[in-house]
Order: sequence, then structure tokens, then C-alpha cells
Amino acid sequence: MLLGRIYKAGKAPVWADFQLSPSQAQLMGLVEPGRPVPMNELANGLYCDASNVTGLVDKLEARGLIERQPDPSDRRVKMIAVTPDGAEFRTKVIERASEPPPSFSNLTAREQRLLRDLLRKIAS
Repeated sequence: MLLGRIYKAGKAPVWADFQLSPSQAQLMGLVEPGRPVPMNELANGLYCDASNVTGLVDKLEARGLIERQPDPSDRRVKMIAVTPDGAEFRTKVIERASEPPPSFSNLTAREQRLLRDLLRKIAS
């Protein structure tokens, strides 16, 4: 829980620079270029109701970052795909969000390795 709050707090300025809410940023991270995702799967990945995803998709679609596509096997299902502009945008956001926080530069190389190792252990 604490790590999640620290992560969000550290990424919030990055998302704001790209004019993304935390939920929009998370959605963009779930939809990979060339791999459309059904809206219900996005809802599961975002831990929210499908109706909430509709609003997120509407806003990102209006910016030309994602688009709705019909599912070839079930026309009732809407797939969400990253547009070419969205793929470029997504790459920029991920690159910026992947930069270590400025405070990490205060750590020694040994402390940075220790932190990395501890975070890997927690994640596995």
C-alpha cells in the first residue's frame, strides 16, 4: 500500500505533464500497440466497472490516442487499440515515467543497488 502511494506520488507530475489522470495513464499502459484489448479486460486491469472505462476511453479517443474497434469474432464487443499517434505518445510517457526520481541521485551506488534488489524481491 505504501509503495503504491509513493509510486503514484512520484509519477503524478509526469502524468500531469502529459495531461493524463492516473487512471488514463494506467489505461494507456494496459493497451499495447498492435494488441487491441476488450473494454471488459481493461476494466479488470483497472479494477473498476466497465462503465468507468467508457469515460476514460472517450477522453483518450478525443485526443486521438486510442480508438474503438469491433471485435472480429463478436460484434457486440468493443476493442480498444492504440493509434499511431497514441503509440508515440505512450512511448514518451513510459520513458519519462521510467526515469528514477531525482531523490535517488542522493543515494550511493551501493544503496541504489540495494534498493533495486529489495524492490525486485517485493515484486516477485
